[in-house]
Amino acid sequence: MSSGHKKFYGSVTVSERGQVVIPAAARKDFNIASGDKLLVLGDLDQGLAFATLDMMAKTMEGARELFSAVDKIKDGGEDGEAGGRRDAPPQPKRS
Repeated sequence: MSSGHKKFYGSVTVSERGQVVIPAAARKDFNIASGDKLLVLGDLDQGLAFATLDMMAKTMEGARELFSAVDKIKDGGEDGEAGGRRDAPPQPKRS
């Protein structure tokens, strides 16, 4: 089953030693080879995820670029306002 860039690769069984076998289609799609290191990420509400080091590096680069853009705005670079914020919120007009 697949939808665009999202796929379901099936289910795996955890061995007595806590090992799982990543389905061959997933290994092929993500270019995972024997001996590769994977990061195991977890969210107690949403579950576990595996990420390759390359994928995480791309994610971190994207986050770095986003924070760099935010810093430019904060420093008045793109919105024309020094500091990128107002000291006080605008007050409603009274009639």
